[in-house]
Amino acid sequence: MERPNYNSHDATQKAQLQAQRGESVPPPVSNSSSPLYCRSAPREMAAVLSRALKLPGKKGSELGEYDPLTQADSEDESEEDDLVLNYPRNGLGRDTYHGGGSTKLRGGRVGRLVAAGDSAQEDDDDWRERLPSKCQQDRDDVKGGPYWSPSGEDREQCGGSGLRIHGTEEEEKRLRRKNAVRASFFLVPLVCAMLLVLLCAFLIPCQKGALAKRPKWERALGDAGGVTPPALALWDVDGDSVDDVLLSVTEWTNDTHPTQGNKIYSAVALSGASGQLLWRKVMRESVLYIQCGLQLNTKPLPVCLLIGKSSIMAVNGTSGKNLWSTLLRNIESQAVLLPDVQGDSVPDLLVATLPADEALDLSLTLISGLTGAKLGQSVSFNLTGQGKLIGPLLHETQQGAHYIVFGLGNVVAISLRDMYVRANSKLPVIPALRRKDPGWEGLKKTNSSSFIHIFRGSESVEFLLPLVAGFGTYHNNLDTVSNLNTSKSDWVLVYGFSKISVLGQRDVRKRWTFNSAPIHSQPTPGHFNEDGILDLFFQHSANGIMKAQVIDGANGRPLWTAQFVCPRLVLETAAVSTSTGLSAFVFWASEPIGAQKNITKATVAPPAVVAAEPVIRKLFLLHPAYPSILMQLATTTDTAVAATVSYEERQKDASYITVSSRPTPDSKAAARIVKSIRLRAAIAQGQVVRLGQSSNSGTALKPDVFELDKFYRHLFFKHQ
Repeated sequence: MERPNYNSHDATQKAQLQAQRGESVPPPVSNSSSPLYCRSAPREMAAVLSRALKLPGKKGSELGEYDPLTQADSEDESEEDDLVLNYPRNGLGRDTYHGGGSTKLRGGRVGRLVAAGDSAQEDDDDWRERLPSKCQQDRDDVKGGPYWSPSGEDREQCGGSGLRIHGTEEEEKRLRRKNAVRASFFLVPLVCAMLLVLLCAFLIPCQKGALAKRPKWERALGDAGGVTPPALALWDVDGDSVDDVLLSVTEWTNDTHPTQGNKIYSAVALSGASGQLLWRKVMRESVLYIQCGLQLNTKPLPVCLLIGKSSIMAVNGTSGKNLWSTLLRNIESQAVLLPDVQGDSVPDLLVATLPADEALDLSLTLISGLTGAKLGQSVSFNLTGQGKLIGPLLHETQQGAHYIVFGLGNVVAISLRDMYVRANSKLPVIPALRRKDPGWEGLKKTNSSSFIHIFRGSESVEFLLPLVAGFGTYHNNLDTVSNLNTSKSDWVLVYGFSKISVLGQRDVRKRWTFNSAPIHSQPTPGHFNEDGILDLFFQHSANGIMKAQVIDGANGRPLWTAQFVCPRLVLETAAVSTSTGLSAFVFWASEPIGAQKNITKATVAPPAVVAAEPVIRKLFLLHPAYPSILMQLATTTDTAVAATVSYEERQKDASYITVSSRPTPDSKAAARIVKSIRLRAAIAQGQVVRLGQSSNSGTALKPDVFELDKFYRHLFFKHQ
C-alpha cells in the first residue's frame, strides 16, 4: 500500500506551534520532499526533534514518556508510533500532576524538518526556560499563547523539570529579604565595633596625668639658698593620682645689690606628672616645713600647712588659698597630728617652740585643726640636756594611752592627758584621752615627776625615728593612715654619732646596739632579707671614703657593705618597696672603691687641684636579690640637698625627686633645680656596676646580662 503523505499536515502543526511561541514561521516545505529523508540520519534528527519539542531528557523510557533516541534506534517501531504520539505537553514532566481532561495530540515527525538556524534560536529558548527566575506563565503571556493547567487551576510553574516555585515578585521579595539579612549580619557587628572604638577614644575620659606623664622632668625655681634643705612635701593636690611636689622657694628682687630685705619667700606646688606650676603662695617669711593631709570635715579638700618661724598657715592644697592662720614665736618643729581633743570631729595639732635666748625652755602648744586657734596656753619644760631637738612624736601604747615623745639630747615623754590638763586646767573632753598606761607610768623616777625617761646618757641623741617602712623627713604628713603605724612602732635610736640601737615600745629597752663610724645621715628602714623585720641602711664618711652599710633589724649584724669615694654630699637614702617583697635602696655616692684605680692620688692631691675639678655624683639602686650589683641610674655635678620618693600605684612605678643647687653661668648665685625621674625608665637605661664580691657570702657573684635584664624588666614598685 502506498504510504500517505503527511508532510503538509505536520508542517501546519509546526507552524501553529511556532506561532504560539512567538517564533518566526519558516516557509512551507515543498510536497516533493520525501519522509525517507528523515531516516538517513536517525540519531542527529532525533536530537533535533528533542530540542524542537522540548521533551524532558531521561535515560530510561517509562510509560507516558518519549525518548527520541530510543525511537530513532528502534527498528521494530511501527509507522503509527512514528506518526502519532501521545506525549505530555511541554513543561509537564513525569512528576507533574495529571488531572482530568483529554491530552492534545501532535505529530511526532514535525521537528525533523526544522532548519539549523531555527535550532540555534530554539537553543536560546531552552536556555531561557531553564533560568530559575523565569516563569512559564510569563513566557506564555509574552508570546500570546494560552496556558492550560491539567488540574483546571491557574498555576505558575518554572523550568523544564516541572518544579513549582514562587512568582517573579515573590522571588524578588524573598531575595531582597535574604540580602537584607546578610547585610545586617555584616553591618551590625561593624557598627558595634566602630561605636566601641569611638567610645574608648572620645567618650571615656583619659585619666588626667596619664598622658602628660613623662619619664623625667626638670624645673628651675629661684635661688638655691646655699646647701640648706628646703621645705619639701609630697601630696596629690590636683587629683590625678600622682603625688605633686610642694616646696619653699626664695627669689631675689630686681635690685642690683641683694640684701636680706630684697628676698621674696613663697611656697609653690608643682605637678608630679609634668613639673607644671599649679599655684604659688607668697609668704612673709621663709617656709620651714610643709605638711599635707589634714582632713576638715566641713571642707572635704586637701589641706596643707605652711609653717614658718612665727606663723602656721593652712591653705587649700588645690588652689593655695588661705583657710586659717595662727601666730606663734620661735617655731622649731613640724606639726604633730593628735586625736580630736576638743570634740569637734577634726584632729588637732601640736608644735614645739624653742626661744633662742632660753635654750633649755622647750614649749609645746596645742592648736585646733579646725580653726587654728590655740587650745589653752603653751606648756614649757625645763630640760637639763643639750643637743638637737628630738621630736615631738606621738606614741600610742598597747593599752590605748597617748604619750608625747620629745627631748633635747635626752629623750623623755609626757602623757597627752597631763599635757592637756596643764594647758587648759581641765581634763580632755574625749574619755579615751584620759587613759594612762601603768607600764609607762612606772618608768617615772619619782611620783611627782611628769616626765617618763626614754633615754638618758652621757652621749647626745642624734636621731630618734619610728621603725616604720617609708618613714622619712619628707613623708611626715598629717594623714591618719600613715600616722597610725608610726605611733605604735618601735624606735631607731642613734646616739654618740656612732651607735645605733632599737628600742622596744613596750618596755623602752634596747634590743641590740651596733657600733659604727660617725653617722651623718638618718638611717633608712627597709626589707633587705626575708625575715619580715625591717633592716637599716645608713652611711658614714671619714678620710674621703664613704661607707654604706645594711644591718639586720633583728640582731644588728651587718648584711651588706660597700665603699665609695666620698661624694661630699649628706643626703638621706630612700627605701622603695618592690614587687619581690624586698626593698630597693636608692642613694647618692661617687665611684665605687672596687672600680676606682687612683683612689690614693685623688685623696692626697692638693686641695686647689681637687676643688678645680667638678665632683661627679652618681645615683645608685641596690636590690637585695643581687647584692654584688648596683644599677647606676643617673650622674650629675649638681649638689643635691633634698630627695624623696613618690609612688604611682596605677603604673606600678615610683619617681625619685631631688632638689639640687646648680651654679649659674654668671657665678653670682646658684639656682634651685627640681628634678623628677621615673625609676623603671631609669633602670631600663641604666648601667650595671659590679662590686666584685658579695659582703655576705665572700664569693664572686657574676650574674649574666640576660638574667639581670629579665629581673629588672619585671621589677615593679609599690607603696610601703
